[in-house]
Amino acid sequence: MPRKKKFPRESTVSMTELVLPNDTNTLNNLMGGRLMHWMDVVSAIAAQRHSNRFVVTASVDNISFNHPIRLGNVVTLQARVTRAFNSSMEVRIDVRAEDIPSNTVTESNSAFFTFVAVDQLGRPIDIPEIEPETDEEKELYAGALRRRQLRLILAGRMKPSEANELRSIFDIS
Repeated sequence: MPRKKKFPRESTVSMTELVLPNDTNTLNNLMGGRLMHWMDVVSAIAAQRHSNRFVVTASVDNISFNHPIRLGNVVTLQARVTRAFNSSMEVRIDVRAEDIPSNTVTESNSAFFTFVAVDQLGRPIDIPEIEPETDEEKELYAGALRRRQLRLILAGRMKPSEANELRSIFDIS
């Protein structure tokens, strides 16, 4: 029986937070751990929307802190599922920081998180496929398989020689 398909827009979640003193370090910048927590929350909601299941975080790709987020900034995190495999799914998170008094918006971060949908006993369970619609969604969808294979290699769950999608990038024989 074929799995049901869903569109990335059906999983889109937007979350907004105000950076308060308790969220900052001694330089009045948002602490990285707080931002990572917010990213995990917003991406988990997107994964739940897609799968209609409980989800657990399986991996987090590189998070680079490109621009500091300051005390008083409004942080908007947007997440959506980019590709679904059997029980796992990749979620893209984009982070913007807005300084309302100066009317400036900064693209601060982006990252990919991977979640696994589980049943009530914590066992992986099949989820709907993703059907990308826009050019950007199609590009993210295509790249997701390469990112997945790289994650599996780094976790020791796949041999580099088995990573068919990465052969052209790394000239793997």
